[in-house]
Amino acid sequence: MKQAIFSLVDIPCEERVLLYGPQDQYLHTWEQVFHVFLFEEEEQLWAEGESDSFRKVSRTVSYLYSLIQEKKPFDEVDVRKIADHFFTEEEDMDTHSKAVGRSYDHRLVYPKTKGQKQLVECLETKDMTFVSGPAGTGKTFLSVVYAVTKLHNEEVNRLIITRPVVEAGENLGFLPGDLKEKVDPYLRPIYDALSYMLGQQKMEKLIEKGTIEIAPLAYMRGRTLDDAIIILDEAQNTTRMQMKMFLTRMGFHSQMIITGDPTQIDLPKPKDSGFMDAINRLENIEEIGFVYLDGTDVVRHPLVKKILESYRDESCK
Repeated sequence: MKQAIFSLVDIPCEERVLLYGPQDQYLHTWEQVFHVFLFEEEEQLWAEGESDSFRKVSRTVSYLYSLIQEKKPFDEVDVRKIADHFFTEEEDMDTHSKAVGRSYDHRLVYPKTKGQKQLVECLETKDMTFVSGPAGTGKTFLSVVYAVTKLHNEEVNRLIITRPVVEAGENLGFLPGDLKEKVDPYLRPIYDALSYMLGQQKMEKLIEKGTIEIAPLAYMRGRTLDDAIIILDEAQNTTRMQMKMFLTRMGFHSQMIITGDPTQIDLPKPKDSGFMDAINRLENIEEIGFVYLDGTDVVRHPLVKKILESYRDESCK
């Protein structure tokens, strides 16, 4: 059985290219997800296959075309995620998410899942936010995008990013090189996100000026951090005392973002995680936000979601 599922009459060629993807890559993704064969005929996009798939693939194509009209970029991972959503869900997806920021090459960054949208809304309304979620959910990346945007808009004077360097035991003296050379390997995801937003040269300039500071958690002790956004990444690897020390560094006109993955605790005793302890202690404080991301928020390669599901009931210890 075949059916026309989408009108192409008013769609110019350049928009069809965006809709179908490079070398019709997105068409092939829809065919895989919905078990149909797709082709153009008489200014229509047709599907051939089981009748119950027609409406689902039609909704997917309509949604993606609405993103094109709103000038919201998407890639193969987004297309797969959107198709998976319409394959299993009846409800529509929200097309009206506000951009979190803009990269150095002028690409707008949007939340791509319901969980990510909740994260951004929480960051915009709370002075302190705990973000829990597995690898690939965008918790660190979106936090950096949000913070860089606030810095660019001069809403804060500094951006401070820190994480516990558990892999080196935070005893960095035995490692070769100066402080930067010692800790850089452990902070690479942070540098990648900053470079995406600022470009390499501007990032290095702001770090040199001290406007952006990246340092291991041990170097936060004894400080009060005013007029800043402070991100604690990989917070699941803090001890309870480290977490208490960090949270009490918060100064006036500051905002804290604490991200962690409870399935990736590298402490000798995972039950000692300061991240999990803090969430339990502080969950009833109204001014603090809590966001829990899961496998549905993964925005990496589709295999990552399947891998996470396979490890769902096990820690990585």
